[in-house]
Amino acid sequence: MGRVRVVIVDDSATMRTIIRGCLSRDSEIEVVGEAADPYEAREVIKAQSPDVITLDVNMPRMNGLEFLEKIMRLRPTPVIMVSAEVAEGAAASIEALSTGAFDCVPKPAEGHPLDAFRELSEKIKAAAQTTPRTLANRVQHKPGSSDFSPNGRIIAVGASTGGVDALSSLLSAFPAHCPPTVITQHMPASFTGSFAQRLDNQCAPRVAEAWNGAPLENGQVYIAPGGSAHLEIGGSGKLVCQLREGDPITGHRPSVDALFSSLARQGPNVVGIILTGMGRDGAAGLLELRNRGASTIGQNQASSLVYGMPRAAHELGAVEIQLPLGEIPAAALSLCTAGNRRKAT
Repeated sequence: MGRVRVVIVDDSATMRTIIRGCLSRDSEIEVVGEAADPYEAREVIKAQSPDVITLDVNMPRMNGLEFLEKIMRLRPTPVIMVSAEVAEGAAASIEALSTGAFDCVPKPAEGHPLDAFRELSEKIKAAAQTTPRTLANRVQHKPGSSDFSPNGRIIAVGASTGGVDALSSLLSAFPAHCPPTVITQHMPASFTGSFAQRLDNQCAPRVAEAWNGAPLENGQVYIAPGGSAHLEIGGSGKLVCQLREGDPITGHRPSVDALFSSLARQGPNVVGIILTGMGRDGAAGLLELRNRGASTIGQNQASSLVYGMPRAAHELGAVEIQLPLGEIPAAALSLCTAGNRRKAT
């Protein structure tokens, strides 16, 4: 593949210059066009057919989120939202990621702007390797049967890039009385509360940010808060959520590895699931789970927005069974159904 072709869409000429300057430092990226609003962008995109688009939220004539929906519906292209709205307006970020944006990068509030965009080039190159999941072909599920009878197993899930869409798909298939479910999704601190609330509104189970001492109960899903702590599961009797401060693990805090490792002593009472994401966080922890008798499921390459974390886990031997995203809910729930204590085969 040649250089990644990028179109920058932002109403500020100064910001377009800053983004162009940042990207010009990477020889693998070429900015092939700019636009000040979605109407200009539409013509530039038609003419240039970029590999990736950077898109602001607040723009004249059409909101960036509305334009993102049109891109995903009419001309699916990897999009990275670059906006002040995604720094403080977590709801805008979750909306963008749910609509199909690859990732969100906040504009710099202060300091050196090029430093604030130091990860933008890598995200653009990663986005160029993906095929956006259009609004029309997203996996849709009906909630699981209300007759579901849990067998006491716990579901633990790890995800990163692409996880907002994947987790929405997974949990939308869970019944209200689902197994206790704990999730670490790589996400900034300002996002996880809004994300949990969105899932709670969309899905049958109760979904909330985890807190110290939160009990693992049927029908409850906990999302690891972003920020300064790892979500772990412990307790001498009834299992509860524990937020443990500590250094990042595999570059992340909260870390999927930390969550999985904390559940390893539960062995066969756990179903571990690793979903789409960049990097390898969760691979070692999932292997630890499998070695202790847990059932482990990995999202397959074809259905992953980024086949990084699932690939790392699979290559390490941590994944017992690989499945398309659309088949994972039924497989996990089957393993957690009363009378089924066998592992997946």
